[in-house]
Amino acid sequence: MEKYQNEYNTTTGLEEAEKVLTFAVGEQIYGIEIPYVIEIIGIQHITELPNMPNFIKGIMNVRGKIIPVMDIRSRFGKEEIPYDDFTCIIIISVDDDSLGIIVDRVEEVINVTADDIADTPDYKSVNASKYIDYIVDMNGGIKLVLDCRILIETKDVATISED
Repeated sequence: MEKYQNEYNTTTGLEEAEKVLTFAVGEQIYGIEIPYVIEIIGIQHITELPNMPNFIKGIMNVRGKIIPVMDIRSRFGKEEIPYDDFTCIIIISVDDDSLGIIVDRVEEVINVTADDIADTPDYKSVNASKYIDYIVDMNGGIKLVLDCRILIETKDVATISED
């Protein structure tokens, strides 16, 4: 599998087109802003850790850095499925904290402008976890762009991240 590597370290905002990496979890399409994406890799060996939440699959070594790995299906309360040839790990980084996110498949990189963004509902039942940063409505479909800071700052993840 080819690797996608990114040299960006900060977000650029949405005054201009923002690049968003889209990926699927089941039938739903999610996105992560490209500045947070370090690389995309195939499933690697993950070392399990005792007493972790079920959505933390363990840790892995990526070029000498130990990072926690989260199964996004489990984190979002979806049924786990066996990994296949399309399953990937997206490595994200926020302020020197990294996290691997297991997704069903990577889709594409899209350009998002302010006109593509729909209002995110504040209803607790719709966005109770606050993982959704904003919603993109384009090309006949809704894509939920995740807030990487919230994903990484989850207290359950912080207990195993490097200090």
